[in-house]
Amino acid sequence: MTKITNIKANWILDSRSIPTIYTEVFLTDELGNIHVGRAGVPSGASTGTYEALELRDGDNDVFDGKGVLKAIENINSTALDLLNINFETAREIDEFILKIDGTENKTKLGANCILGISMAAHRAFASSLGVELWQYLSDLYFESNAEENSRFPQIMCNVINGGVHADSGLSIQEFMIIPQTGDIETDVQFCSEFYGTLKKSLKKAGYSISLGDEGGFAPHFTSCQGALEFINTTINENDKFGGKFKMALDCAASEFLSGGIYTIDKKQFNGPELVDYYSKLVENFPIISIEDGFGEDDIENWILFREKLGDKILQVGDDLYVTNTKRFQKFGIEMTAGNAILIKLNQIGSVSQTADVINLAHANNFETAVSHRSGETNDDFIADLSFAAQSKYIKIGAPARGERVSKYNRLMEIKRNL
Repeated sequence: MTKITNIKANWILDSRSIPTIYTEVFLTDELGNIHVGRAGVPSGASTGTYEALELRDGDNDVFDGKGVLKAIENINSTALDLLNINFETAREIDEFILKIDGTENKTKLGANCILGISMAAHRAFASSLGVELWQYLSDLYFESNAEENSRFPQIMCNVINGGVHADSGLSIQEFMIIPQTGDIETDVQFCSEFYGTLKKSLKKAGYSISLGDEGGFAPHFTSCQGALEFINTTINENDKFGGKFKMALDCAASEFLSGGIYTIDKKQFNGPELVDYYSKLVENFPIISIEDGFGEDDIENWILFREKLGDKILQVGDDLYVTNTKRFQKFGIEMTAGNAILIKLNQIGSVSQTADVINLAHANNFETAVSHRSGETNDDFIADLSFAAQSKYIKIGAPARGERVSKYNRLMEIKRNL
């Protein structure tokens, strides 16, 4: 049995220079030993309508309305309710806070408030037991994986940014590579080497090598297909990379949907036409995953997309499901819109609810991809989560900038400590 004896919260800057929450949870065990868990809460730029509420201050004179002092105040007030209560697990802390909030979408306390305490509490409990975070998460939520806990996730590595993550003019938001070496350290090596090679190739061809929000380059290609061709050519021209990468897209289609029409490269598509567009891309490039190919409410065309491509590729729901069990149950499991789910802690707002969605997905043969956000911190929680859950994929941006690199390095650290 352990007690929370203190909770501290303050604001820090995320990778987009926007405030976010940094939380510390102090646990005291039966012997009087103090264990501290710390967490930085991520934030998204391209967000789904149905995500849990990220509480912001709304004072336009301070951080353009994006301050988090209200959420910090909520952490401090919630702390008073949590202090000196005996808890056996971090899940019990989650349940206690969720009961205090009592709303469907965390509109009372804010998902960023709840998640900060939740992540830090899980780290503190892991410390109190003298185990790695991934071990604690595995034992608490993913016990069925215990004997098989050796598979590392495949990295979805962002190399070109578009959409709202960059000023490249590209409609599609993320162009990613997925190394296929079968070893996490070699995967990280190949991501880094390809990233460096692509930088040289872009520069030689006269393109910009400025970076988008997630560390990928932001060149001004005239079309999304042109970006794919450039990536594919760079792969195939280097003997070391040939056959070692698959490709993935995060379309973030809600961003280029208006009045039922999707616009990519100044060309307009209705739903079935967009299905055909994606199908041709899959035929011409080694694409194995397309995320958010359709708007979050365009269920009819999500279903058509799955009917057309079946299980040939991953059709990943992000804005569609928002890491929410109810939406995933309805649209994913019951209506078969998509066949894979993106997992984002701050979409639902607690570690325990995130784990519940992952387990529901795996029980229904959906692949999972644990994901970062565009507004990240150096917190590497998702590396441990992806390994503990035995997620097939992890999406962590480019192998550049500290907030992305921390996740790459943590994956390797986990392997080296096994």
